[in-house]
Formats: sequence, C-alpha cells, structure tokens
Amino acid sequence: MTGQRSDARRNRAHVLAVAETEVAARGAQASLERIARVAGVGSATVRRHFPTRAALLDAVFTERVRALCDRARMLHGERDSRSALETWLREVLAYALAARGLADALSYRPLRDDDAQDSCAAALGAAGDPLVRRAVDDRAVRPDVTVEDLLVVIVGIALATEQYTDPAPQAERALRLVLAGLGTDAG
Repeated sequence: MTGQRSDARRNRAHVLAVAETEVAARGAQASLERIARVAGVGSATVRRHFPTRAALLDAVFTERVRALCDRARMLHGERDSRSALETWLREVLAYALAARGLADALSYRPLRDDDAQDSCAAALGAAGDPLVRRAVDDRAVRPDVTVEDLLVVIVGIALATEQYTDPAPQAERALRLVLAGLGTDAG
C-alpha cells in the first residue's frame, strides 16, 4: 500500500469501511457489486484493491485477528497450558460467531497454503501453534492434535451454528465436546 496515491489510499479505506458494514450485515457472501455501489466506486476499483473475495475478507478481519494473535501470545505465558489453549479457542469461536463471515474467510483456504501467508487463517495458525505445542508438551493435549485441526473445528462449529437465533449456547456445547476429546486419555 505504500507508494499508492493519497486518493487511492482513501478509496481503499472507504471501500474497506463499506465492506466491513456489508459483511457484518450479510456475511461473507456480501455482494462485491453492492460494496462498490455503496462506496460510490466502480467494481473494478474494488477488485483492484481486493482482487479476490478472500483478500477482501482478510482485510475486513485483520485488526480483530491481530488482537486474537496478541491474545494467544499473552496466554502462552499462563501456568496451565490446557486452560490457556481452551481460553483462546473460546475467544476465537466467540469472535467467529459475532463477526459474520469470519468462519467463511477462514475456510477459504488451508492454513499452510503458500499463497495465503498473510491471510487471517495463517496468522491465527501461527499464533495458536505455540499454545497447542505447549499443551502437547505438558501432556495436557493428545500429541496428534494440531492448531490446524482445532481451527477447522472452530470454523465448523461457527458455520454449523450461525443460523441459530442465539448460536452461542449450541456452539459452546459443541466446543465442550471437542475439548473433552483433546485429553491425552482419549482414543
């Protein structure tokens, strides 16, 4: 973005603000054409700044994902590694439920996709991996569990419960069932 003219930076910021509102209202399938129309720009302008829907969604969720990444780093210092991991997973799930479209954004591509190094999914994976590895090292979580596994589950729970009037109770129940299966004594 450095090197862009100031009007191009303003256009991008305005398109992003409109996109945030549209995604919050309509989820990840918010119309790019509608975003362009509401922003008062052409659809080519939207696509110039955000060449794919995934790029637009990553931009919409970047700040909150950054906060979740910071939270993972903070929790890494907690004494109880299992509790720290569970706390972080609950916070990621809560945000995925509250921010329509985040689960879709995370499900667009694998966490380790070489083309997605700057994506929200890659950032969450990198931030959560030390929490998972520490819990595994402490024998608080099965050794075959990966951060990718857990984020796939979080995305699945968010997508499966998003149509509920109040998805939080059902999502919490599903997460509790998953967390129970993480123990080292589980099959």
